[in-house]
Amino acid sequence: MFPTFEVCLMQWAHDHIVHIGGETEAPDDPASEVGAWRKRIEPWLSAVFQAEHLSLLLGNGFTTGIANHAGGAPTSMAGSGFGGCPNEDKVAARAKKLADAMGRGSANIEDQLSAALALLAGLQILEHTDVAAWEAAIDNVLGGFIKDVLATEKSISDGIDDEPTGGGPLAREILVSFLMSFASRAASRERLHIFTTNYDRLIERGCDYAGLRIIDRFTGALEPEFRSSRLHVDMHYTPPGIRGEPRHLEGVIHLTKLHGSLDWRYDKPRLYRIGLPFGADAGHPAVPSSPRSSVMIYPNAVKDVETAAYPYADLFRDFSSSICRPNNVLVTYGYGFGDDHINRVIADMLTIPSTHLVILAWGQKPHERIASFVSRIGRPQQLTLLIGKHFGDIRTLVEHYLPKPAIDPLTIRMSELVERRGKITTKEPSEDGGSP
Repeated sequence: MFPTFEVCLMQWAHDHIVHIGGETEAPDDPASEVGAWRKRIEPWLSAVFQAEHLSLLLGNGFTTGIANHAGGAPTSMAGSGFGGCPNEDKVAARAKKLADAMGRGSANIEDQLSAALALLAGLQILEHTDVAAWEAAIDNVLGGFIKDVLATEKSISDGIDDEPTGGGPLAREILVSFLMSFASRAASRERLHIFTTNYDRLIERGCDYAGLRIIDRFTGALEPEFRSSRLHVDMHYTPPGIRGEPRHLEGVIHLTKLHGSLDWRYDKPRLYRIGLPFGADAGHPAVPSSPRSSVMIYPNAVKDVETAAYPYADLFRDFSSSICRPNNVLVTYGYGFGDDHINRVIADMLTIPSTHLVILAWGQKPHERIASFVSRIGRPQQLTLLIGKHFGDIRTLVEHYLPKPAIDPLTIRMSELVERRGKITTKEPSEDGGSP
């Protein structure tokens, strides 16, 4: 066991890092001691998740984890070329600088699109002859990325109910159990708020499987429209024959997609959601031929100025107002801390002493970015870290470490009754009249 958190920060080369309740360890083979680790981690997470406010931030690792267990193909965020357009080398150099600034290493597709869109804006101002070539190239890259995301959705949909080769739960069961571990809060507590940087609709699909009702900023039936005025909306019901205030409906969550979604369309001044099926074919009529101007995908994740534009001002206002308040717990899973505009809000949250951050991470690559973030904020008492392939595997989390949904009143009453009977039994005299 490492004596201090600072010592652990020098041990990021280890495959696994655990920081719970102020204690830090770097186990070599936690899979061989699952029972012992479960006795420590599951009660701790159960207590942490009972905070007054609970938020969940999901990154690309969430979709990747479910896709792997469903036998699907995760979407790659690797960069793509622009077909030899003029000044493409300068765009690549700019994308590399953006990636280096975020600690990503190699530039991904968001970095490249960020640089390409900045160049396109300048060419349009100059009315340059290269405008048409760059518009077509950007549309081609965005179109290919949309097809990749839809292919990932389809591969998950095709294999989500298939029996795993090595046995174990179905991918659907893992998905539902993961979401329910966070969403199963008593109706009297504030709702779980899920934030995601993903463009796919896996969260929405999982909520459909679990029977969870989603509240977001969209209202309407045929073409739900984005509304800036939809704040603190909730769902209630009035039991028959009961007077007074209505009761909260169980199984309700709030959802905010910080970087947009595949099924968002922008037709000034309207931002609305279309009926694009989960895992639709690339030739589906709802898939646009010119995604650059019609698909609400956020390719400029590293440019803070873009978060002030519609609708991102509303989305990030929801994010900051939800997590930057006392007694809030933010859990991140599959998020690599590669977006500075999000990291800054999380760092501001931790300036409130009663807040807590739980980081669940799988692979080795995000370790350096996570290490940089936690060393910069310097608040180990407000952190819980479960990092490594064992702790970050979504199936392992669901089966061993995440709290089980326990809002069933019958289960709670049974546990209380068994506990009371145990206390009564210990007080009964023995058969020979002596002390028990």
